[in-house]
Amino acid sequence: MSELIDSVEEIWDESRLLVEKRWNDFLILGREGSDEELFSELSFCVLTANWSAKGGIKAQKGIGDGFCSFTREDLESALRKFGHRFPSARTNYIIQNRWIIDKLRDVISMPFEEAREYIVKNVKGIGWKESSHFLRNIGVENVAILDKHIMRMMVSANLISEIPKGWTKSRYLDYESRLIPIADHFKIPLGKLDLYMWYAAKKSVDK
Repeated sequence: MSELIDSVEEIWDESRLLVEKRWNDFLILGREGSDEELFSELSFCVLTANWSAKGGIKAQKGIGDGFCSFTREDLESALRKFGHRFPSARTNYIIQNRWIIDKLRDVISMPFEEAREYIVKNVKGIGWKESSHFLRNIGVENVAILDKHIMRMMVSANLISEIPKGWTKSRYLDYESRLIPIADHFKIPLGKLDLYMWYAAKKSVDK
């Protein structure tokens, strides 16, 4: 654990303003975002699974509300233009998920544990990591995004022994809980710790 604390402390000062700005963006989206903006963020999390955050950000900026309105052909064409690895499959997921557009505000008003599980069970292309990612990106504090970069840091710090090939609810919550003492050390929530850890791994604050 001390190794991970040291890694975050090393980049704390240089990354703090970037982290706080991004965190404020998340809070504003969660409080003030339209149904279309929330669905765009959910679709961003669908896109980044087995792809990249930077690619997802570019695609999201280019497509915008098109996640809600594009035809299947137009959405798939857009994803191909942005170089997505699985344009057809992700298009199918996003179109199948449109039923939730006018229900997302109700979902995110649930206690976060219930909201996260509801999204995992009912939204196509979303697992425990992606559901946590979406909720964190709308300002939910108490979730960790356990992607490969974060887990490599956890392995290096002996917080976990290996990177799992898949997630169950119990395993995700177990691994997530191992980061709580780190967040407590810095007196920040898990969602914000993820941004610092991401910066320590990638020297950038994406989302």
